Amino acid sequence: VIGQPAKSKRPKEPGENKIKPVNKKVKPKSPKMKERESADSSLKSQSILTQVMDKGHFQKVAASLSLSAGQSIELRCKGSNVTWSYPSYLDTFKDSRLSIKQLERYGQLILTNSTAADTGEYSCWLQLCDGSKCRKDETKTGSTYIFFTDKEELFVPTPSYFEIVYMSPDKPAVIPCRVTTPSAKVTLHREFPAEEIETDGTDIIYDVKKGFIYQHPTSDHKGIVYCKAESQGAPQISIKYHLLYVEVPKGPPSTTIAASSNRAKVSDSVHVICTVLGEPDVDVSFRWQYPWQESERPVIIQTFWRLINRGTGHTTRISKSILLVEDFGARDAGSYICRAQNLQGETTVATKVELN
Repeated sequence: VIGQPAKSKRPKEPGENKIKPVNKKVKPKSPKMKERESADSSLKSQSILTQVMDKGHFQKVAASLSLSAGQSIELRCKGSNVTWSYPSYLDTFKDSRLSIKQLERYGQLILTNSTAADTGEYSCWLQLCDGSKCRKDETKTGSTYIFFTDKEELFVPTPSYFEIVYMSPDKPAVIPCRVTTPSAKVTLHREFPAEEIETDGTDIIYDVKKGFIYQHPTSDHKGIVYCKAESQGAPQISIKYHLLYVEVPKGPPSTTIAASSNRAKVSDSVHVICTVLGEPDVDVSFRWQYPWQESERPVIIQTFWRLINRGTGHTTRISKSILLVEDFGARDAGSYICRAQNLQGETTVATKVELN
């Protein structure tokens, strides 16, 4: 009734409270979850990573976090098919402190009793699958770098006391002396002659998440170096790094093959050697083809590699595969074919061994 006082207790008709006045502004409802997700997917990138805090609270994860060693952390990534990446050594020993689960609406990563060695990048992404083929959804990712600080371990521990760093002229070289405390002062030193190496911020820079980076390596940089870190206490020394300068053309393996003898007598032992010269950090795989192979003729195949110094500071990796035929007979005469393969391609070489 027009003019009725506002405090009237007039009984409401059934369903009347569900009708909103025409002149009242209505706050729009937030879209349903599926609608919101489809809207977000049009953005360039959406972070799906959150950190579980005390009492079940959540917060978006920053680009880097600092936690004290010993603390536990739980990360969640929204999605029904999540893949995780984390410091590789946790996989090496199948560390029971790390737990990864895929639940209905999110992936979960829990790390308990953390140590300085757990310092590194933790990231996740959504997988888009079509049947058995899956690919990374570049718009649904999340990443954070976590420092697990420990005043007793300023440098992230490594499994060895000595590492080789290969330097080539066409790409930066990284000396991976990372720290657990981002505020630590880190310097680079040469063992002989004993001196501090100047970090000018241009040719040599320090990245707290990677280590010292030589932007344009040359043979002058080769030698043994180490890092020193200081943070509210006595300085600490890293492991030593042996810098080797490499200058080997990129491409399929440079391969040769040779037999101990190209003419063998009955009952001789014959070995055929397949040799590859290449970059020190490039793996080579070998495959053999030889007479009577389909009849499962027993042979012995040994494969190994080592580094050789070619002088003027250049280092090369020599890889060999040796095929040994014992008790040589008429059936073993013929062609011995070696196929050497690296990431750049494959090279095939062959030699013949005849019965004398």
